[in-house]
Amino acid sequence: MTDTTLPVGATVAEDAHRAHLRRAVVASTVGTTIEWYDFLIYSTMTGLVFGRVFFAGSDPLIDTLKAFGVFFIGFVARPIGAAIFGHYGDRIGRKATLIVTLLMTGIATAAVGLVPGYDMIGLWGAVILTLLRLIQGIGVGGEWGGSVLLAMEWARGNNNRGFIASWPQFGAPAGLFLANLAVLIFSWISGDQFLEWGWRIPFLLSIVMVGVGLWIRLGILETPVFRRVLEENRTVRAPTIEVFRRQPKAIALTALLRMAEQAPGYIFNAFVFTYGTQVLGASRDLLLMGLIVTTALGFIWAPIAGALSDRVGRRQMYIIGCIFVAIFTFVYFAMLDTRIPWVMFTAVALSFIPVMTMYGPEAALIAEAFPPRLRYSGASIGYQLASIIAGGPAPFIATWLFATFNSTFPIGIYVVICAIISIIATALLPDYTNKDISTEEHYEEPR
Repeated sequence: MTDTTLPVGATVAEDAHRAHLRRAVVASTVGTTIEWYDFLIYSTMTGLVFGRVFFAGSDPLIDTLKAFGVFFIGFVARPIGAAIFGHYGDRIGRKATLIVTLLMTGIATAAVGLVPGYDMIGLWGAVILTLLRLIQGIGVGGEWGGSVLLAMEWARGNNNRGFIASWPQFGAPAGLFLANLAVLIFSWISGDQFLEWGWRIPFLLSIVMVGVGLWIRLGILETPVFRRVLEENRTVRAPTIEVFRRQPKAIALTALLRMAEQAPGYIFNAFVFTYGTQVLGASRDLLLMGLIVTTALGFIWAPIAGALSDRVGRRQMYIIGCIFVAIFTFVYFAMLDTRIPWVMFTAVALSFIPVMTMYGPEAALIAEAFPPRLRYSGASIGYQLASIIAGGPAPFIATWLFATFNSTFPIGIYVVICAIISIIATALLPDYTNKDISTEEHYEEPR
């Protein structure tokens, strides 16, 4: 009989690799959860607090528009962070870069909780808030690409990358879950004093979470893929410039394909507070509890959608999500407009399912489109450019559309347009599902 058992050394090496993969996935997931808590708590507070605390006007909708303008600054900063930290991520490594992004985002977020309001220093509060939002956005801009690669580049084989890379995606709904939970808890604790001091505590808690994330990330190793790039001396002097030279089409398509995920995602988690509380008269806590449920469902569904993309293909899974969200948006607003509490709660509680159908496979879909030595820069820039054209302006556009037409139907049309653009972009982007992405033979050369 032939002995088919692995040699002892091979078994030990395989066990060690699996252990490092688990640590990398945990470090990526915990880190992105903290980073997205920091970034997304702002989206919750913009609709609830910032218009009234940092601006003084007679029209609440106008003050909210101003607050969403500051909210947008964070999205403008994200591609800047992607370019800066993508450069260092492709030059010195994923791990070191991610430690810097975690510290930058966390400290800026905690500082938001200390900014005086309009009644104390006038518009200077909004100016300081804008600066901190800019720093926060730069940090988050460099975080996503590194976290995805830290997990995905430890994966061995080609048939489970969608599932492995979806775990950092888990961090976005998990971060929003924690952000909304913190707001809900301190809303209950502070009661009528929420606008005075209760809203500040969730921001200040960020510094504790950063300490936990830093401790976890310091204990991981650099990815095998990037170590190989270093060993073979394949790093480039200016990765950001090189990826624009070699793969401009891939960068543009990865930005455009995210429109159907980004725009409705931020309408569902930010604009809903403006529309729900100021127009429909819903309670703040009802909306917060609905968002807590939908984020819980979202972080369960994201890895499932990522795993499904390993079976049916990244492109097919993503297009299914685009169609899903386009239809669901009309159902969502129809349910909200009933003003029946349990129906409104159900609409909010289900809102992240179509978004996560795209968000789960999205990490692998985008990261696989770039070769190893340019992957941090290319994936980060393409991913974060969508924040300017979709995520950042979406709550502002939704607020403006409703203020102009006094109807949510134009908002639904806006989401449909975003979905159509995303479907076209996804169809044009090469699909590397289950292909070997450790070499550069599949990637586009400069024209």
